[in-house]
Amino acid sequence: MIQRLGAGTLLFEHMPRVAGFASVAGKKEAEGPLGERFDKIIYDSHAGLDTYEAAESALQHTAAGLAMERAGVSAAEIGAVFAGDLLNQCVGSAFGLKEYHIPYLGQYGACATMAQTLLTGAVFTESGAADNVLCVTSSHFCAAERQYRFPLEYGAVRTPTAQWTVTAAGSCVLGHSGNIAVRAATAGKINDYAVTDANNMGAAMAPAAAETILRFLTDTHTAAAQYDAIFTGDLGAVGSALLVDLLEKEGVDIRARHNDCGLLIYDRDRQDVHAGGSGCGCSASVLCSVILPALQSGRLRNVLFIATGALLSATTVGQGKSIPSVAHLVQLARTET
Repeated sequence: MIQRLGAGTLLFEHMPRVAGFASVAGKKEAEGPLGERFDKIIYDSHAGLDTYEAAESALQHTAAGLAMERAGVSAAEIGAVFAGDLLNQCVGSAFGLKEYHIPYLGQYGACATMAQTLLTGAVFTESGAADNVLCVTSSHFCAAERQYRFPLEYGAVRTPTAQWTVTAAGSCVLGHSGNIAVRAATAGKINDYAVTDANNMGAAMAPAAAETILRFLTDTHTAAAQYDAIFTGDLGAVGSALLVDLLEKEGVDIRARHNDCGLLIYDRDRQDVHAGGSGCGCSASVLCSVILPALQSGRLRNVLFIATGALLSATTVGQGKSIPSVAHLVQLARTET
């Protein structure tokens, strides 16, 4: 049974469980501080295939297969797959998952897609629409660059506020077994603070993250201090600082427990990533390599995962439009039952 709280937070009575999860990452990500935590590293940016887009599909295919294997289920036992990516028409997901022949519900939340798939997957599982669902997303630096910015051959200079699109994928199977539960979720609203700089997406996304966090805390009548950790998706250095400031103005202090996946995945002192990591695969791979293992082992027991997404396209940016953003929140808790 799903209970609706306040302005739109969903509380899951039976709490869908994370039955299995996996992360796959690229060479640059393997060289960062989380390198040993990823389940598989693909060192070739083409993954032995003809295009970067095909390589991204391979990331998703591999992550999905590993997650199902660890959950102990076959593709035939998955009732639906919720997946998306940053490519036009989400072709990374379509080509990456087609061989599994699972009912497919494509998602697009930009870099917020991992939380969006978990939210929608939890609704399916809790309601009985499916016994098991698969949630997966990915991004690829080379594929994203030529779609959103410039071909790599152009050699464009990055501004200090720019972020590096993570080459990685993360996948979770939601079902009824396991000690990690999806306790609650809040779907984000579209925020637009008139940011027009596509090289400063952290600033565009921070207000959306703040709005979603505030709404969740209000709906659940809880305080930030009640959670072991609060993970945002890919705000980077600029967006993370702005988020803290925005919440402090509302009387909410998250400094002691906030981490951003875009800051965790790279070493900014050693790796030239400017403001940090970004992309669908950023929060997805950190979720499956850091957050979920910590919950599984008991190092963390109650966390908020807020994936953040800038809803831009090369077309709208070229037309001088602002960058709308969204942030979806999922509460994950360790349970003994």
